[in-house]
Amino acid sequence: MARFPAVVQWLILLLASLALGFGLQTFHIPAALLLGPMIVGVAMGLLGASVRIPAPLFIAAQAVLGCMIAQSLSPAILTPLFADWPLVLLVLIATLLASGVSGWCLVRFSDLPGSTGAWGASPGGASAMVAMAGDFGADVRLVAFMQYLRVLFVATAAAAVARIGLGDEAGQGSATLVWFPPLDWRFIATLAVAAGGAWLGPRLRIPSGALLLPMMVGATLHSSGVMALQIPEWLLALAYTLIGWSVGLRFTRPIFLLALRTLPQMVVSIVALMLFCGLLAWMLTWFLPVDIMTAYLATSPGGLDTVAIIAAGSRVDMSFVMAMQTLRLFTILLTGPAMARFISNRAAPAST
Repeated sequence: MARFPAVVQWLILLLASLALGFGLQTFHIPAALLLGPMIVGVAMGLLGASVRIPAPLFIAAQAVLGCMIAQSLSPAILTPLFADWPLVLLVLIATLLASGVSGWCLVRFSDLPGSTGAWGASPGGASAMVAMAGDFGADVRLVAFMQYLRVLFVATAAAAVARIGLGDEAGQGSATLVWFPPLDWRFIATLAVAAGGAWLGPRLRIPSGALLLPMMVGATLHSSGVMALQIPEWLLALAYTLIGWSVGLRFTRPIFLLALRTLPQMVVSIVALMLFCGLLAWMLTWFLPVDIMTAYLATSPGGLDTVAIIAAGSRVDMSFVMAMQTLRLFTILLTGPAMARFISNRAAPAST
């Protein structure tokens, strides 16, 4: 694949992504326009493709996604979280401990360095974890591989569960979409919110700031009635595609070979964490008035951006999912450095 000119690689990436993405959409697969490009990106990355999504485009896609999430957020979503704060806190702590145990086991029973295993196992925003890992002595390449491998697993599993659990209703929203609606000043204002967050977030060194800032500012404007955000479907589809490509193309052959020795342990830790979070989701349905799909996505250990895309393509309580995911991201960001140091100091490999 690397022998092909860049133009040819981009053309293959685009055409294959369109075919697979819209093909999945015809079967009502949630987040088809994320999964299709992601799968094609993984295949091309492992085949040696040299093309990459420029960082500014990935940041812009996250900012657009933040505005999309903002449309579903309002102060009212905090009421059930505060009302049931002991349960919410229990879920957050349980997820944090599970990720810590997963990281400890990875370091203990593989050749991964302590900080690399800890950051690689942390659930939350994958890009945020990768960005922070380098500052704490972790191998950023392996952390990125572990994080995006989990994103790939979680995104595929969540879309499959949504399809099985909801049937044809899972992706019916896409059948009635207006791809090119008439636009007005709200579209320009929404782009300004997204651009401001994309510019300011990285400069303030806020982890996942390009997504979180537009999400918070947009939610404030949208829920207060000051301005209704306007995001056409074609722009969302473009953002989904860019995020899918960004994740998929990170699976390069050199990084895959580097991680090959510890790949079985990585896969076991990812599956175990997903099953544990699924158990937490089942528990949530017993105590909170949420359906199993909403609970599953709310506790799912994937990246905030990919979970948001899957939730938007499914008939779930988007606000509850995003509230839980955002709370967990902040919790991981606050506790991640201390957990990484603890695992690095305590989890000596079993062979020593």
